[in-house]
Amino acid sequence: MISPSDILHGKMLIVDDKEINILLLERMLRVAGYVCITSTLNPSEVCALHMKNHYDLILLDLQMPGMDGFEVMEALKEIEPEGYLPVLVITAEPGHKLRAFEAGAKDFISKPFELAEVLARVHNMLEVRLLNEKLHSYNDVLERQLREQATLLAISHSLVSTPILQPGLILDQLQMIIEYDRGALFVVEGSELVSLATRGKHQLEQIEPLRIHLNRSETLAVLFNGHQPMRISDVWSDDPQAQFLHSLLEGRAAILLKEIQSWMWIPLALSGRLIGVIGVAHQQQDSFTCHHADLALSVANQVALTMINMELNGQAQALAVLEERQRLARDLHDAVNQSLFSAGLIAEALPRLWDQDPQDARRSLEELRHLTRGASAEMRLLLAELRPSTLTDSKLSDLLQMLGNAFSGRNNIPVAVTLTAESSLPAEVQVAFYRICQETFNNIAKHANASHVELDLRQDGSVIKLRIYDDGQGFDTKQTIPGHYGLGMMRERAAAVGALLSVISRPGQGTELTIRFNTTPLSVKESL
Repeated sequence: MISPSDILHGKMLIVDDKEINILLLERMLRVAGYVCITSTLNPSEVCALHMKNHYDLILLDLQMPGMDGFEVMEALKEIEPEGYLPVLVITAEPGHKLRAFEAGAKDFISKPFELAEVLARVHNMLEVRLLNEKLHSYNDVLERQLREQATLLAISHSLVSTPILQPGLILDQLQMIIEYDRGALFVVEGSELVSLATRGKHQLEQIEPLRIHLNRSETLAVLFNGHQPMRISDVWSDDPQAQFLHSLLEGRAAILLKEIQSWMWIPLALSGRLIGVIGVAHQQQDSFTCHHADLALSVANQVALTMINMELNGQAQALAVLEERQRLARDLHDAVNQSLFSAGLIAEALPRLWDQDPQDARRSLEELRHLTRGASAEMRLLLAELRPSTLTDSKLSDLLQMLGNAFSGRNNIPVAVTLTAESSLPAEVQVAFYRICQETFNNIAKHANASHVELDLRQDGSVIKLRIYDDGQGFDTKQTIPGHYGLGMMRERAAAVGALLSVISRPGQGTELTIRFNTTPLSVKESL
């Protein structure tokens, strides 16, 4: 609300060509307690005076020689924002009142003056004017807050939507809510601050990266500053924080202080660990407010969290690579090494065996061929796992042949492979076929107790069908075995690429798994 003191301190201008009227109005108003009153006898001065002083109320006589009140109001419309005229007209002509309202006046005072009328109308006009200004001020604050929140949301979105940090974009977005002339985002690397991006004059981008040596152990603690921004109102003062800033920005980094008066450090930290800092500078002293510090810290916290997440993701990827290498090493040891060891034993015994029993030697020779072929297939599969693009670049028939050879060599179970399908599959479908076949062979080796396996890839029109059959012990497909989720995962993998997986099995009668994929999308009618 508007207080009585606000109204009494409202700025007023009295415009009249007769000095007696000005003196009379001034006396009335000052006696009532109004303190900010100026006047002029020259109507042509009104616009210049209003531009300089921004009056809350103009008491304007309509009938003046040279330039009447109507002309003054037309001139005021050119300089008054949104065309609002804080004008209270003074007239002795009743016929002028309607015309004055049409010209933009908000109220009138009749001549001769009546004290009660003058004070009431002046009070009401000032109250309305001050309320209008307060409303505009509230709207400006609301618009600024909405703009700030939208920018913070945009920064948050850009941080979570991209797999890499974009420090330049962060500085650009920060400038939308905090005006600065120079800025830099640094990351802590060992005993240095290294700039990832800079913004400002003097072509800062061309001298990147800037490296700031942290020559004292307590420097990081000063930059951390209790996880609060450090505002330096005058970088050229004797203030300890200003001196600290100069001790840091030496050498090439000193360019950040060129033509600068104020500075703000914002720590990039999480759980007490300083990851980096953002530095922004302005050419005017005391440019950064507490509100600016709060906004900047909100941005910095999001950036720090993103940097930590990226660091953890990098560590997770490195760990995944290590685990994959270890898995491949185990597979190499369990499958290839054992096959090659067995092949080596057979090769050593073959010469003696050939002399003693050629028929038995021929069987050993066939076993040797079987082992080496299986080992070769295992190696090719391991290489395919190391290069995932192999699963999409190779023909599906070649991949399935390798799986069959590797399974046969590893488990000494013959696999009859029939490959007649010629159409190529979409990459994601081919990978799904490969993985399902791989998982099926693993299940056969672990659970089926089979002596023979058949793998058949055929094409019937637009439908490509993969069938895998084993003559093992089979199982009841209606029974769910706790802890065994392989079949369910295979169904989900097939459904994810639009394929249909079916399993036929009975105890003691083996198992048949079939995957079907239609290379031609079904119409709506056909799908129903």
